[in-house]
Amino acid sequence: MVVVKVTGLGRSVVVLVELGLVELRYQAVLEVVSQGVAVSEVARRFGVTRQSVHRLLRRYLAEGLGGLVDGSAKPLSCPHQMAPAVEARIVELRRERPGWGPRTIRFRLEAERVVPLPGRSSIYRCLVRHGLIEPEARRRKTADYKRRERSRAMELWQMDIVGGVRIVDGVRSIVSGIDDHSRFVISARVVERATARPVCDALAWSMRTHGVPQEILTDNGKVFTGRFGPGTGEVLFDRICRENGIKHILTAPRSPTTTARSSAGTRRCPRVLEWTGVSSRSLMRRRNWIAGCTATTTSAATRASVMWSPGNGSARTDRRAGGRS
Repeated sequence: MVVVKVTGLGRSVVVLVELGLVELRYQAVLEVVSQGVAVSEVARRFGVTRQSVHRLLRRYLAEGLGGLVDGSAKPLSCPHQMAPAVEARIVELRRERPGWGPRTIRFRLEAERVVPLPGRSSIYRCLVRHGLIEPEARRRKTADYKRRERSRAMELWQMDIVGGVRIVDGVRSIVSGIDDHSRFVISARVVERATARPVCDALAWSMRTHGVPQEILTDNGKVFTGRFGPGTGEVLFDRICRENGIKHILTAPRSPTTTARSSAGTRRCPRVLEWTGVSSRSLMRRRNWIAGCTATTTSAATRASVMWSPGNGSARTDRRAGGRS
């Protein structure tokens, strides 16, 4: 941007004229070459370094006005670039065998003793450049995923229902639960039907055995909440949480991965049941916890006694020493 004074019709007008980058460089070079202005002075007025002005002078004296135009930043050579003959061979193999991917093509080039042998990703980019395959979105690395968990045990339990478990005498369900911090499996009970009563029995047994957590996270199933049910009252699971001072957290609708951590601990349960060959009746009678699901133990200081009465449908907690107040 330069200031130009225009005189005419008995008056003077000052206007601003926007100059291009090449024009500014040419003006700076002319001041040094034609007017003899010091390089440091020109650099100060144009807001550049002395080295930049000297570089413009050398380019102008060598190439003229075209030397003041920015050239391409592309390197003159690339030592690790794939040779044209190798690239042509890759394209030829792909067109002869449309079903071959980068891995198979690399194996073929290795058999042909191609040196240097390109990598699988290089062959993939070559095929993409020539439009022989459709580019795919890259999978996220494991390091990109952030693991979110509570800072200590007994802050949050996650509970879910794992259905479709085949055992000797039929198909059963598992009331699964896990501590969010320690990954300790607090529930893996096999039930004939995952209705409200067996699910609440499993919750009461878990609290009586391991203690009372601060929060419980579940999905929006009818056994856990009446959020989407026809009635307006609270379900039995919510009532147990309220009477024991537990905050019941619900997942967002249509988000099954939120509580996937609780069912991950019981993924091996169908195989364990198949190996042992036991019946669901004996499992439910003895409250048998499925082998291989428990990762650690809990502290006795956090244990509480939960009194569960199926007759009146109520549950209360007898806080022992060391329990949560």
